[in-house]
Amino acid sequence: MLRYLALGDSYTIGEGVGDAGRWPAQLAARLRDAGIAIGEPRIIATTGWTTDELAAAMDAAEPLGDWDFVSLLIGVNNQYRGRSVDDYREEFAALLQRAIALTRQRAARVLVLSIPDWGVTPFARRELRSPCRIAQELDAYNAAASELCSAEGVAFVDITAISRTGETADMLAADGLHPSALQYARWAEAALPLARRLLATP
Repeated sequence: MLRYLALGDSYTIGEGVGDAGRWPAQLAARLRDAGIAIGEPRIIATTGWTTDELAAAMDAAEPLGDWDFVSLLIGVNNQYRGRSVDDYREEFAALLQRAIALTRQRAARVLVLSIPDWGVTPFARRELRSPCRIAQELDAYNAAASELCSAEGVAFVDITAISRTGETADMLAADGLHPSALQYARWAEAALPLARRLLATP
């Protein structure tokens, strides 16, 4: 049975949805349906975490051991708190190296998802935040993450475009900010082809 570790923040822990509705759980279920023997993911993620807070949580959880598959989705709270792209790039790069190390240096067993765009949500409108500015800042964050993943040979799945079409009530949790299980299903479907290919490699 393949071992799966999912690292992230509210989007990985699935704020507002049940355990089975989280995108890593949905991805694992789809992989099993495709004939890949993978267990339920261990999730290290908490709503509100930034890159440095995830790193600290990983430190606290050590020893994490070895994993066959690691996913990483982190950064929205860095942007929300107004942190710079340069800081994000440095901290994300360190997390990416740790994720690779957790797969016994198999970069081809790491999967990164882009940061979704919360600027399209009712929550953003309630906060009177500029959707254009949020989108521009997240695009810069995601460009940095994509560049780092490309340099390391790590798969990068762009779910930001999907999130920008997910404003309807059925795509959101009750808080009007976090995705619903239905939205997470769209992310899992987007990640599935790459995940299948990664797990087919030794």
